[in-house]
Amino acid sequence: MKHTINRRKFLELFGCCCGSMMLGSCSTVPITDRKQLSLISEARINAQAASVYEKFKSKSKLITKGKSIKTVEEVGTKIQLAVSAFFNKENKPDPTDNYEWEYVVVDNDKMINAWCMPGGKIAVYTGILKVTQNINALSVVMGHEIAHAVAKHSIERQSQAMTINIGSQVADIFLGGAINKTRNTVGSNTGLDIFRIGIMNPFGRKQESEADYLGLIFSSLAGYDIRESVNFWKRMQERKKGKEPPQFLSTHPSSKNRIASLNGWINEIIIKYPPIKS
Repeated sequence: MKHTINRRKFLELFGCCCGSMMLGSCSTVPITDRKQLSLISEARINAQAASVYEKFKSKSKLITKGKSIKTVEEVGTKIQLAVSAFFNKENKPDPTDNYEWEYVVVDNDKMINAWCMPGGKIAVYTGILKVTQNINALSVVMGHEIAHAVAKHSIERQSQAMTINIGSQVADIFLGGAINKTRNTVGSNTGLDIFRIGIMNPFGRKQESEADYLGLIFSSLAGYDIRESVNFWKRMQERKKGKEPPQFLSTHPSSKNRIASLNGWINEIIIKYPPIKS
């Protein structure tokens, strides 16, 4: 005997299953206490990141001696030790306890960027060093990138991708392919993927803002002057003048909104998270 189920009933059951899965797979971002989806093993993603990092190093032009790599290593080490000291002082689990920290400086003046892979694998490009100009601004940049790793944003991003892929594929079966048709139509007309705008970009604006906030905290804990963050972003704003995309099409907050947020956080963070002895 053939059993059938109508669309409404199926979607109710599917929603309950997904909801149960997500409720049972949530974690909490340190300090901000924001709930996030966590469906992937941290050990697994850290191992993947370490493997990719090794390949990246083998194919990149790295600066292995001199002032730039020495400064990056010193600033990064101060922040990583301050983060661990803070959580130990608070009698809370250190989210970086199993990290294998590593720092490289990439010789590329055209790339104004820095990043931190899961597990503490960090790269800083010489291009951004020309904008940071001092160790306080560098600490803000590195604090921000380290915050992405501490907050497990990569795990959250991949977990969200899993649920979106599963949900859209199953729902599309019962909607006659409407989701993919719409996605393809919008994409062909605009060159944009609707699953990426504000949803599936590498780090969402909420995560970027959270990394800004946590990054300031980590920089302050390490003893750096986080007021320099505003000057750094003003310099970034000047470099991107006339080139910055509308905020709703960018994963990062606009420089103007970012500066406003930083100004609103700085005094509170300086008082609440003073330098800590590591």
